[in-house]
Amino acid sequence: MLTHSFKLVTIIAEPVLEPRITTELRRLGATGFTVVEGRGQGSRALHAAEIPGINVRIETIVPPEVADRIVEYISKQYFADYEVIAYLSDVQVVRGEKYRRAP
Repeated sequence: MLTHSFKLVTIIAEPVLEPRITTELRRLGATGFTVVEGRGQGSRALHAAEIPGINVRIETIVPPEVADRIVEYISKQYFADYEVIAYLSDVQVVRGEKYRRAP
């Protein structure tokens, strides 16, 4: 089976940031995203959101250059003032054309 190499960008954030982050993902080159609600506890224990422990996990599969733009944007815009983490994973996908914008 033919697969294509991409990056999975995972962002875990306060729910109030979801609309802002998902709008920016599209602007930065993502063709889509998935959002899942979750709960947990990080290095700071409780979250600053209205409901302690509730957060969203936003995931998008993108080419490496788009992943770099997204992580740079998230780190500059949110790390200092919000409960946000971001990480990248290498993924192999089928139907790679779904994850690239047409030129």
